[in-house]
Amino acid sequence: MSFYKEFTKGLWNELPPFRLLLGLCPVLAITKTAQNGLGMGLAVLFVLVLSNMIVSLVRGIIPKKVRIACFIIIAATLVVAVELLMQAYAYPLYQQLGIFVPLIVVNCIILGRAEAFAAKNPVNLAIADGLGMGIGFTLSLTFLGSVREILGAGSIFGVKLFGESFEPFTMMVEAPGAFICLGVILAFMNHLSKIQNRKRGLIIGDKLGQGCTVCGGCTACSRGKASA
Repeated sequence: MSFYKEFTKGLWNELPPFRLLLGLCPVLAITKTAQNGLGMGLAVLFVLVLSNMIVSLVRGIIPKKVRIACFIIIAATLVVAVELLMQAYAYPLYQQLGIFVPLIVVNCIILGRAEAFAAKNPVNLAIADGLGMGIGFTLSLTFLGSVREILGAGSIFGVKLFGESFEPFTMMVEAPGAFICLGVILAFMNHLSKIQNRKRGLIIGDKLGQGCTVCGGCTACSRGKASA
């Protein structure tokens, strides 16, 4: 494994909200604006990188039976630091994000990367994993927030893009708009992955069981073959 490989995987192949479907609660709840998405993403990035680093440093002295509790304590300590920094330097943003800042403690990305990667790898790779996943998460939230803000308010980062005649789709800054945008993005990324797999020579059957070599872990293909 290399630093570059572990860093770049979180930018596309394992993009947390759109590939691994992790951390969807803040993805859907606070992305009404691009600013909210960027702020939450940077907060998660800070906690993720430092928690990965600390977990990797102390992995040899943490008893296996209490490792989850230790990971949560590390994350909670870092989240308190983030809260204090935001209250001191970005209080309006802190008020906008509300309860979702302390909820970073239970964000499945933080605990998931600590357990699945940082606790099993050296510090440099743990930092690379945290950086890649954190930046990917930040870009995802900022992009989703930008789309919703442009369509729902006609602005981006508070800057108006259209004239007075523009009629915003107010639904896009409400809960249904979050699900619609997420679904469209997921569909687009899946379609793009299909195209990439075809270019790499991977065969994707139009029906289950007809030469699909991409997944390898789904029982639906074997069922399809049996029924055929």
